[in-house]
Amino acid sequence: MCKVWVSAFIRKGRSFFLYQSIFCVSSLLIGCTSLAPKTSYVKTFVIEPEARAVQVNFEILGRISAKKGEKGFSGGLRWRHTNTDDEIHLLSPFGQIVAQIRRNQHVVYLKTSEQKTYSAPDVENLTEQILGWRLPLLGLQFWVRGVNSPTTISEMDKDIDGRVVAIRQDGWEVEYSTYYPSQLAQAARPRTLVLNRNNLKIKLVVDNWETKLLNSK
Repeated sequence: MCKVWVSAFIRKGRSFFLYQSIFCVSSLLIGCTSLAPKTSYVKTFVIEPEARAVQVNFEILGRISAKKGEKGFSGGLRWRHTNTDDEIHLLSPFGQIVAQIRRNQHVVYLKTSEQKTYSAPDVENLTEQILGWRLPLLGLQFWVRGVNSPTTISEMDKDIDGRVVAIRQDGWEVEYSTYYPSQLAQAARPRTLVLNRNNLKIKLVVDNWETKLLNSK
């Protein structure tokens, strides 16, 4: 059982820089309405690591931009995740595969558009070495669902309705600006999240979700 400390305070609403990507999956956006979290009143929860976590398989299609100094990327994202492996395609604005990332329980592979393949024990160091920016995949598999990773201590900000507006974990700050609509705030799926660490900023917009709940371990 995890231990949680709670403190409440007032924060001003956060504003987020919204950009228009030339990559767009228009068919997936039809009928989708985003819902911004309320951020005028925020409770902060400090959450200790826990041994058990709900495992979720998912597939998402969206857009991602990353900026670190002079290096960056902006384009499409296809991501298939299971509790044992990941497969990510980073796409150009015209839909071509720029990089393919495959992770299993032992190793990570990255294949570039030039058909060169690299491997490393973890995703963050491999993507920084080849792409010029770190992709925090082990945390992002949880953050993209609006929950904290259970493996390390974290801080989570929630608004007055219980919707997550920010997570701080492993040196990253994850801010949530829009959600897909849901009658239950806790069950709403994030649509737009921004990750910040030092001088790296990653923005992810999820255009389509498919999830499957697995048994807890």
